[in-house]
Amino acid sequence: MEKICLITGASSGIGKACAELFAANGYKLILMARREDRLMAIQNSLEVPCFLLKADVRNYSEVQAAIASLPEEWRKIDILINNAGLAAGLDKFDQGNLADWEQMIDTNVKGLLYVSKEVIPLMEKNGKGHIINLSSTAGKEVYALGNVYCASKHAVEAISKGMRIDLLEKNIKVTNIAPGMVETEFSVVRFKGDQDRADGVYKGLTPLTGKDVAQVIYFATTLPDHVNINDLTLTPTAQANSFYNIRK
Repeated sequence: MEKICLITGASSGIGKACAELFAANGYKLILMARREDRLMAIQNSLEVPCFLLKADVRNYSEVQAAIASLPEEWRKIDILINNAGLAAGLDKFDQGNLADWEQMIDTNVKGLLYVSKEVIPLMEKNGKGHIINLSSTAGKEVYALGNVYCASKHAVEAISKGMRIDLLEKNIKVTNIAPGMVETEFSVVRFKGDQDRADGVYKGLTPLTGKDVAQVIYFATTLPDHVNINDLTLTPTAQANSFYNIRK
């Protein structure tokens, strides 16, 4: 039986890597992101059925309309990967940009809640499901200048725990994945297009790639029905946690 995986933030980075890996393993894909042109390019590169949802996870009415638009044959969602997320700015708290704070909270926290709220009833109807929430090592400890971003990822950790408890009787697994340094568009977005500053984040070490994280996510979904990974942290070999790394 064909399985269906819904991926948010599917237009680049970890989301795109997940789309490619799950497609390679025969999944039908529901790809959600704001950039429809990128979604179409990904769809054209894959050899599995895809259903594209152009929506901004920060906008609840858009999320509602997107999920409601799914035809009946696309509503039996087996896996939801709540991947959409970002960091904006790297400032001391008293110098923080309010727009950056709102963007991070609206995307990383409220966006995850909005999508989950619409998808969980479909999983309940199917009698099973697996939700993967993308947190970060920033959800494990708070680092200097990371204040609100770290807070948003701590929230993802708490939401994952709460989901797991509340959905236990629904036969819906919840897995929290917390990557360390991953070289995607993440730092370019955080530094508002400053490529040189973004490149400096990974200078002197080999960071994770989107494909690395996708492999871990996929592994978590392949375990027997009675087995669940609750929480998994992965980092580059050169990184111990949010504070310590080794550069050459």
